[in-house]
Amino acid sequence: MIIDGPEALEKLKEIGAICRDVRMAMGEAVRPGITPLELDAIAEKMFAERGARSAPILAYKFPGQTCISVHDAVAHGIPGDQPLVEGQLVNIDVSAEKDGVFADTGESFAIGKISPDLQKLLDVTKDAQRKAMFAARAGQPVNVVGKAVQKEAYKHNYKIIEGLNGHGVGGWIHEEPTVPNLYYPRDKEKLVEGQVITIEPFLTTESRHYVEDADGWTLRLAEGGFGAQFEHTFVVTKGAPIVVTQ
Repeated sequence: MIIDGPEALEKLKEIGAICRDVRMAMGEAVRPGITPLELDAIAEKMFAERGARSAPILAYKFPGQTCISVHDAVAHGIPGDQPLVEGQLVNIDVSAEKDGVFADTGESFAIGKISPDLQKLLDVTKDAQRKAMFAARAGQPVNVVGKAVQKEAYKHNYKIIEGLNGHGVGGWIHEEPTVPNLYYPRDKEKLVEGQVITIEPFLTTESRHYVEDADGWTLRLAEGGFGAQFEHTFVVTKGAPIVVTQ
């Protein structure tokens, strides 16, 4: 999606704020003993109250309002009835539509008290997302995102999941361009002013790859370890990004 005027921007900001508020409400409810299904019910209620629809259901008939990925699951987790366990991480990915406009956001949360190592993984992943987002300016190649993410991850000896990328968004949940978290020097595609994209680095302690569960949705770390993800939807400008999900 390319933002072509104030009306389009306001619609994007509205759905972005809904996704942000749902993500934050679900994150505040994260605690040992609560189930992903209970967290997902928060999203269902808030979407209904604010006239939004779950993008995973709308686009892919996903079996949940949101994607909730626990422990070694890094993406597309189906909300289930297994209680969350102290010391682990849970990723909550919220995407929704209102008035034909889509936004997408995600965050990894600590379940109760976590180790300093896991807290560092959260902090570095969040920082990598922000640095990459502010590097993504109109006229720059898309690969500035992967360059920024890769620099931050490798500085702290983390790995990056291959094949899980950011993307265009707005008119649909997944649009062009693909926004890799790895640096590909030969990729010369340029970012365009007004373009709406997401940046969502997946940093891990051990794995570079994922495997899909038998459920056909849940993606898990192939080589073990721990992973984290942070994601925002924003509008590309010649200067600072217009972030609609923070």
